[in-house]
Parts: sequence; C-alpha cells; structure tokens
Amino acid sequence: MISLQHLHKTFSGASGAVRALDDVSIEVAERQIFGVVGQSGAGKSTLIRTVNLLERPDSGTVAVDGRDLLGLDAQGLRAARHDIGMVFQQFNLLQGRTARGNVELALEIAGVDRVERRRRAGEILDLVGLSSRADSYPAQLSGGQKQRVGIARALASNPKVLLSDEATSALDPETMRSILELIRTIRDELGLTVLLITHEMDVIKRICDSAALLESGRIVEQGRLADVITTPGSRLAADLFPLHDLPPDVSGTVVDITFSGGSADRPVIAQLARTHGFDVSILGAAIETIAGKQAGRTRLEIPGSGTAVDAAIADLRSQDLLVEVIHTPSRAAS
Repeated sequence: MISLQHLHKTFSGASGAVRALDDVSIEVAERQIFGVVGQSGAGKSTLIRTVNLLERPDSGTVAVDGRDLLGLDAQGLRAARHDIGMVFQQFNLLQGRTARGNVELALEIAGVDRVERRRRAGEILDLVGLSSRADSYPAQLSGGQKQRVGIARALASNPKVLLSDEATSALDPETMRSILELIRTIRDELGLTVLLITHEMDVIKRICDSAALLESGRIVEQGRLADVITTPGSRLAADLFPLHDLPPDVSGTVVDITFSGGSADRPVIAQLARTHGFDVSILGAAIETIAGKQAGRTRLEIPGSGTAVDAAIADLRSQDLLVEVIHTPSRAAS
C-alpha cells in the first residue's frame, strides 16, 4: 500500500547541509499499522511528509496504492492526496469554525456540495465519538476532543491511508491511550492503512503491527513486531521490554529469555529450577501485549557456569524460546 524506496533528503542549514533522510526504504502492507520511532531530529517528520509529498525527496521513489506520486502532475497529485489523510500533533484546527466546520473544510475544498458535506461530517464525527460536540468551537474542546476532530477531518474524504504525525505526543497518558484505541478501531472498521511516527515506545507496543527504528535519517532496524521480539540483539525488542542494568555484584551466568505467544503461559522458570537443580534468581521482568499477543522478557541469574549451565540454556532454547547470554562469570557477552 505504501512503498518508500531509497529516499534521500538534505536540507541546507546555518552550519552546512543536514541529511534528514539517508537511503530510507519502508514497505507498509494494506490494513497494517506501521510505526516509525525515533528521537527528535531523527528525520521522522520529514519521512512521513514525503508520503503525500509535502516534502519532496531529493531522490528515491514514493508509491501509494500502486501510484508513483513523484510521476504525477499537479492535478494528479491533488487527486492522489484525497486518498491520504493526515493527523497533526498540534491539531491545526481553524478557531473560527466549529468541529463540524473543520471536518467539512476538506470536502469544501474538494467541491463537495453543502448537503453532502454536512451528512459526511456528521457521519465521521459520530464515528470518532463527537456527534454531541459538532457545534462546539476548538476553544470549547479538550485536547483529546480536538484531536478527534483532527482525525475526523483526515477521514472526511474516505482515504485509504492515514498518516499520524506525532498525533498523541501533546496529550496526557489517558487521552493518548483513548486516541490510539480510536485509531486502531478506525483501521479495523474502515480498512485503512496507517503510518505513524512517534518518539514513544508505548505507542508502538499498543497498536502497531510493524515498526522501524530511525536514527540520524537512517533505518537501523525494522520488521513485524511478532518477529522483532524474537530476533537476537534487536534494539526495538530491548526498548519494548526495558530491563534494569545488571547489579554490580552479579556472580553467575545471566540470560535474557523472551517469551511470546503460547510460551508466555508456560512455567519455564519453575521447570528450569526443578529439572536442572538451580536456585535461579530473577533480576528483572517485563510483560506486554505486543501485536495483540502477550509477550515478555525475563532476566535470570543462573549460579556458576560450565557444562551444567550450558545444558540448561540448551534446554531453554529447545523450547523455542529466545535465550541471550548477556553475562558469564568469566566475561560479558552480548
């Protein structure tokens, strides 16, 4: 549905050229929620704005629903943008228009008649839970309600793709969760494809099917979350399941065990202690619902090292668990 291939974008700054995108390639499948996570300055906003060509890349290709946007003329691009809705961090609502008026604006620009505009605005405001506030002005709405109006406005033209530019970062945690749930519901009910950018891993773990980590304009890791969490050395997985640093007095072999799917319910640690006779210490644990399934990571300290410990680790791996040795008594390993 969205195909970004080998994108490059450089801006001129006071201290010289700044490379915002450096050979970025992303594929977002139809009906997927794909999240791009990174810190400020990583190039996230530049990336998402290339999808509807609010930013034109210096080179590369941008295709949405099979159309090469860079090959379209001005009229063709305007038509293509009707299939791409965008939600902004700061809402970008017109203060002099009601919630209904803001939603109608995109349809008004597209030349839709007044009766149809009003019907469609009412339909979408009902979908986002704001039918009772249709005649309210932005100043009379909470932050979460303003963002719901922004989402409704993005959906007014019946797009196939929804872009979210840090849409929840200006909201409190509870409101953020409600907006994320709304985005997932909209995806399911309308069959949308969603590309979002964020600096918060909580957004990724709550609603995304796939994700990419962007640093200094480059994609350093990407994939389906179900695959990422079972990939050795994955930085995305480490951020999804944050564990504390090792205590300074650790003396045994330390392993991180990642559970996913059916393995999350098995008494793996109890079986390990019982079968191999170890007094296992739990140094940390994190459990999350990732891509709709329960998953987690547990950090264990197994006393000693050598053949007995190696056998215990082999036993764990034979159960289709991801086991990473991060410390042994003789050396640290990754």
